[in-house]
Amino acid sequence: MAYAATAGGSPPAMTAASGVLALQRALVWLAGASIAIVFIEPSPYELVTLLASMVFFATGLRMRLVFLPLLLLLFLLNLGYSISAVAVIDRPNVANWIATSWYLAVTVVFWAMVISEDTTARLDMLRRGLIVGALIAAVAGIAGYFDLVPGGRDLLTLYGRARGTFKDPNVLGAFLVLPALLALQSIVSDKFAKSLRSTITFGVLSLAILLAFSRAAWGLLILTSGFMLMLMVLTSRSQTQRVRIILVTAVAVVLAVALVVVLLSFESISEMFSQRASLDQSYDEGRFGRFGRHLLGAEMALDLPFGIGPLQFTRFFPEDTHNSYLNAFMSGGWLSGVCYPALIFATVLTGFRYAFVRVPWQRAYLAIFSAFLGTVGESFIIDTDHWRHFWLMLGTMWGLFAAAERWKAGVDPATSAPPRAT
Repeated sequence: MAYAATAGGSPPAMTAASGVLALQRALVWLAGASIAIVFIEPSPYELVTLLASMVFFATGLRMRLVFLPLLLLLFLLNLGYSISAVAVIDRPNVANWIATSWYLAVTVVFWAMVISEDTTARLDMLRRGLIVGALIAAVAGIAGYFDLVPGGRDLLTLYGRARGTFKDPNVLGAFLVLPALLALQSIVSDKFAKSLRSTITFGVLSLAILLAFSRAAWGLLILTSGFMLMLMVLTSRSQTQRVRIILVTAVAVVLAVALVVVLLSFESISEMFSQRASLDQSYDEGRFGRFGRHLLGAEMALDLPFGIGPLQFTRFFPEDTHNSYLNAFMSGGWLSGVCYPALIFATVLTGFRYAFVRVPWQRAYLAIFSAFLGTVGESFIIDTDHWRHFWLMLGTMWGLFAAAERWKAGVDPATSAPPRAT
């Protein structure tokens, strides 16, 4: 992945017409906002992404050599899935699962190409869209939990947990982490008025994460926030900014603890919190519990070069794999089982490298990288391989890798866009 060798290999970008740029940026914002609404299918995100791809390809979108490793790994990953699915293609939902996997792979490449051009503006629009979408999902989940909408509790909660505009509370909680990190960055970096608005946003998103009662999402928010703030301190350009980040973080921690204490004074919240915070959940323990299944599934994977096919794990075990890396082996055999972690961890290792490159969008990059890294860790205990926001982060990171190399080579992707396609 020698980016420097290929970063300048394409002709310089030409400035697109202002109307075209405005349309492209609006579609990026709309995609970021619509990704939060997934309890209907096809979701608005699918429709917006389809529209955006047509507009971007019509108005100019460039494939870069640096994306070839990404293309190859995504192709081999889904080829393995498709081969393993042949024997079980007539079983329920298998064909749809394969189609979704190929679709998500395409979106990764699409977002990589999109973000590699006009980077600063498009990344800012994506950030704004994600926060708006997150607020919609969070407010919906909170309203459903507290029964503020007639009939909304059945639609917006599941098993007494907030799920908002998602099908699963766990996915709601995980999705809200990146927008929460973006809001947290504003709290510790921006001027008072904007910082105050971001504080309210962060509070709403954090409350929704708490009410989703997802242990993974709780841990994800805490760990990724700490990791991101540490990176911000290390990459800060001034001592004053470092001190502000540390002080504001300390105040935020105190306020967060106080808020949690107040919320736990409500009996219903306290009971659910105690239940969910327990480390001895019945579905985690025993031979066929979450971690027992991981060991038994890994033993099976060694003996099955072509896996067992997508969605077939529950034919052998009481529940799904709850491990995306194991699921790659079981759903796509050795080919997918090798390519999936290769894709993910190559992205992580490359991500560390670019965390310290001083580009205009470094702050947003640190939030995306932190959220992505956290989700990579979460993938060991839950199936994240069809989470749309996970693949959006993956594609965005590859686009930022390419943009950073162009920036280092003297080409400014922050203020340029590709020429109109001919």
